[in-house]
Amino acid sequence: MLFSRLRRWATLIKRDIVVLWFAFRDPRTPWWNKLAMLGLVAYGISPIDIIPDVIPFMGLLDDAVIIPSGAMILLRLLPREVRISSSERAQSQRARGKKIAGWLVLIALIWLAVVIYLIRQ
Repeated sequence: MLFSRLRRWATLIKRDIVVLWFAFRDPRTPWWNKLAMLGLVAYGISPIDIIPDVIPFMGLLDDAVIIPSGAMILLRLLPREVRISSSERAQSQRARGKKIAGWLVLIALIWLAVVIYLIRQ
């Protein structure tokens, strides 16, 4: 039960991140909203955290709380028309994503074959 809830939550966050990506690229999105999106991405990839990652569990927990919360807040701050059009674009992208995933698996298998070949040489 808990695992299925977490899985659904992760799926929703992933969808929200894609919506934010399309909203960032939309010219109707206000500059301050784009700046906040960049700040959230910078926090996500920055090695500097509020709670350092070397502290077991708590170090990763701050990322697991701040980034999804920030994404939800940023979605609510988007203008309605931008949110709707970005959601529609994200839905169509998800439908195409299955094709892309197949190609990614193929590329990963090719790289794996190359690595195995080089190791055996």
